[in-house]
Amino acid sequence: MPETIQLKSRIPPVAAGRRLDQVLAELFPDYSRSRLQQWIKQGWVSLDGQSVTAKYRVMGGERVEIQGQLEVANQVGPEDIPLDIRFQDEYLLVLNKPAGLVVHPAAGNPAGTLQNALLHYDADLALLPRAGIVHRLDKDTSGLMVVARNLMAHKSLVEQLQARSVRREYLALVQSVLTAGGTVDAPIGRHPRDRLRMAVVQSGKPAVTHYRVLERFAAHTLIRVFLETGRTHQIRVHMAYIHCPLVGDPLYGGRLKLPRGASDELRNALTGFHRQALHAARLALVHPASGETVSWEAEMPEDFESLLKVLRSES
Repeated sequence: MPETIQLKSRIPPVAAGRRLDQVLAELFPDYSRSRLQQWIKQGWVSLDGQSVTAKYRVMGGERVEIQGQLEVANQVGPEDIPLDIRFQDEYLLVLNKPAGLVVHPAAGNPAGTLQNALLHYDADLALLPRAGIVHRLDKDTSGLMVVARNLMAHKSLVEQLQARSVRREYLALVQSVLTAGGTVDAPIGRHPRDRLRMAVVQSGKPAVTHYRVLERFAAHTLIRVFLETGRTHQIRVHMAYIHCPLVGDPLYGGRLKLPRGASDELRNALTGFHRQALHAARLALVHPASGETVSWEAEMPEDFESLLKVLRSES
């Protein structure tokens, strides 16, 4: 059953002339503006006993009452799936997602996802949108993710992501020998012909990716990637766009490149790496409660590290 929320307050006189939804977002900071707008639209918000629209300009001094509902995510069931928790408190949960774990249930993956695992780990997450998940990693990308554990933290994390203040750093192995780092600033949208893929298209959303070289091999480069934006498949699309696709990428990787004179060991290591070589290695953000910048790091997974060892031995 949905949880009923009852809130009461008065519009401050200094807010006169401003939109109702803007003022409510300040009066009730635990709830996102989009959630408040939805409650207004559903008629659950009243000013002096009258229903108004989100765009209504307040006069100041009105009595505001809200009777909203928090929908429980009962369409997604809890499942006992192991989680690699790196940090937790009453506001946040930081985990190291393994490659192969889908984040959200979808048509092809109705169960066995991170969201199912989170609902088993903490049943209270059912009261939050998508069990507190505010960003995602592709199924076959490993690494750090942060999950909100209450509405205040959820609102804070969403705002930080929108403001591009969350620092996300990745390790990626590309099929090219890069001489220096750089930046890719190119909009990303749905591929015009293949709806399963994303692409650099002029009608897409702004996307900015920074990268720097960590280690060079005969035909590959290990890079550290910094994201300003968080578009779907952003690193994979941008690196393929500059002709440096990720090793093992089934959508954007293209034909496998082998160094001249590659040993059987290296050939087997590269052909046997069946996912994009991408790992979310570091995450930094402002803690919703303390206001302090906090960060976490996750070591490279075993399959990725093993591939690098073979590349180093060949070099």
